[in-house]
Formats: sequence, structure tokens, C-alpha cells
Amino acid sequence: MEFFKIHRDIPFMRHALVFNVISATVFLLAVFFLVTRGLTLSVEFTGGTVMQVSYPQAADLTRIRAAVAKLDYSDVQVQNFGNSRDVIIRLSVEKNVTSAQQSDRVMAALKADDASARLDSTEFVGPQVGSELVTNGLKALAMVVVGIMVYLAIRFEWKFAVAAIVANLHDVVIILGFFAFFRWEFSLSVLAAVLAVLGYSVNESVVIFDRVREAFRRYRKMTTFEVINHGITANISRTIITHGSTQMVVLSMLLFGGQTLHYFALALTIGILFGIYSSVFVAAAIAMWLGIKREDMIKTPPRKDGDRNDPNAGAQV
Repeated sequence: MEFFKIHRDIPFMRHALVFNVISATVFLLAVFFLVTRGLTLSVEFTGGTVMQVSYPQAADLTRIRAAVAKLDYSDVQVQNFGNSRDVIIRLSVEKNVTSAQQSDRVMAALKADDASARLDSTEFVGPQVGSELVTNGLKALAMVVVGIMVYLAIRFEWKFAVAAIVANLHDVVIILGFFAFFRWEFSLSVLAAVLAVLGYSVNESVVIFDRVREAFRRYRKMTTFEVINHGITANISRTIITHGSTQMVVLSMLLFGGQTLHYFALALTIGILFGIYSSVFVAAAIAMWLGIKREDMIKTPPRKDGDRNDPNAGAQV
């Protein structure tokens, strides 16, 4: 299906150097904020108290958040758990306050607001558990990156693998940079969004690389510069339809999903926008700078003496 027909190739690569400088600047700024400010990790990573509270009717999360906010805890998460009557409350570790004291204070505040509130369970998540989550999250990220590089190197060529992984890491670091700069909370759901963006972004890079490979095979007189422009232009209609529809869904989650999905949808929104940009102006441009050429994409089998299928077999000079 092609809604947007473009008859002339758009010269994307003409401005590749300018966009690469912009990308490098944004990337370095993201690294700077990550180093100087760091991520605001949620209770899952830092440890704290997790409470499960239930109500006989649908819980009013706004009232619950307002009641807990009066206690002046530094980091509190309130969200539904399982159904609309059950609520899970996460509290970060506070100095000189035990988990039991935190739980008692929160329940007193909730019962003062609504006497029907009932505490079902409370547990303390230690910093060790949070440390294991950070370690496992980084391992998952590293495994995804290695898997993507191996896949692209086998399917295409090592230059495309390097280009795609630089572009994908560019997206991930920029997402983390946004979270560091604005002090947004980095939770397990955000980590899941970052891993999803990696897969989403590499899919866009693979589609563009496929179009570039087809153009190399079909248009033998085109230069590498022209082939990449043609490959990206041929994919424009799909890019607009696919990413437009995906972004509408993500924006719906961002605007109407409530606090539970807010940072998850926010990470996806940033990742999708930069994923489209990096596939065109980072991945394709880096492949061009690495010197990708027709011979890299179209492998010619070695010639064998006496091969009957060789059209030049038996010829004498």
C-alpha cells in the first residue's frame, strides 16, 4: 500500500554531515547529563517498601496519592494492581524510618481519608534486590545489542551492522539523557520501553537497508550516494503510515494512560521519533561514510574452471 508517491529521490545524504554533527552534539549532551545528574531510579532499583491495599469499591487513585503526599515521602508510586479495587504503593527508603513505621503511617493516612481501606500485605525490597535488577537490566541490554549486531552482520554486511548499532545506541542514550536532564523516574517499565525502542529502531534500519540493497541490484549506474537516497525515498510511504499509526497509539497512552503508563509512553514517544531520524540520518549516513558499495551487497560466486554453466566456458583469447 502506497499513499504517498514520490517520483523524485529526495537528497537526504546531501545534508548527512550537518545532521551527523547535530546527532553527535545531542548524543554528547545526553552523556553529559547522564554522568553529571544520573538517573532517578525508582523503588524497584533502589529498594523500599511495597504495600498492597484494597478497597470494597473502585479505588480513587487521586485521593490516595493526595493522602500519601501529605506524609512528605521523597518517592511514592501509587497504581492499581490486578483490578480497580486493589492498589499497590511503593515507598523509597527513608533515613531513620523502618519499613513497618512507613507502612503504619501510610495506612493511618489512608484510613483517615477512607476508613474502608485495608492493608493486604507489606514487604521490604532490599537494595540488594535493586542491585540485581540493575545488573540484569544491563545484561539484557548488552545481549540485545550483541544479538542485533550478529543478525545484521549475517543478513547484510558488517558495515551495516556497525551503522545500525551506532544508530540504535544513539536512540537509547538520548532517551536516558532526557530522563537524566528532566529528573524523570526510571523504572522497570521505562527499561522495558528502552528495550522495545531498540527492537523498533533496528526494524526500521533493516527495512531501509533492504531497500538500499534492492537499489544496488536494480540500478547499476547509480552511485552509492544516489542508491541510498533512492532506498530511503522508496520507503517514505511505509515510514509515514507505520510510524504515524504507532505514534498515535503511544500518544494515546501518554495522554490518557494515567500515571502508571506515563513514563513508559514518554520513553516510547522519544524513542520512536529519534528511531525514525536515526535510521535515515545516522544509520544510512554511517554506512555511507564506512564506504558501503555494490560489491559488498552483491556477492559474485568464484569462477570455476570447466564449469558448463559459465557463459564464457571454452572461449579462447
